[in-house]
Amino acid sequence: MSGPADPVCYCHCKDCKRWTGAAAPAFATFDPTVVRWHPSEPEPFVTTTGVQRWTCQTCGSAMAARFDYLPDQVYVPLGVIDQIERLAPTLHCHAESRLAWLDESCKLPEHSGSGRDALMRGQD
Repeated sequence: MSGPADPVCYCHCKDCKRWTGAAAPAFATFDPTVVRWHPSEPEPFVTTTGVQRWTCQTCGSAMAARFDYLPDQVYVPLGVIDQIERLAPTLHCHAESRLAWLDESCKLPEHSGSGRDALMRGQD
């Protein structure tokens, strides 16, 4: 992308959660003219009428989405953008579908690194 992202948002809809595999997917919005595909644009797929999505042809990662009702925007998942630390979300979309436990997860214990010891607890 060669242009600014605006807006950057969370989307709590079921489709975006399933497509990205994230409980709270976050996206940067770009003008379609600044999005560049390398080596070339893959074929989009459609599972929901009016929504086109693209995935990486090599690894299957979610790469971009376009919505008919937002024709001048391309939504790119933050996890595939190198400059992610500069792209703090400014709004929540489909907030009515937000998971009730999401805000509580900020109060959970934190571990530096992989958290292996905590992850191994309870295993025989």
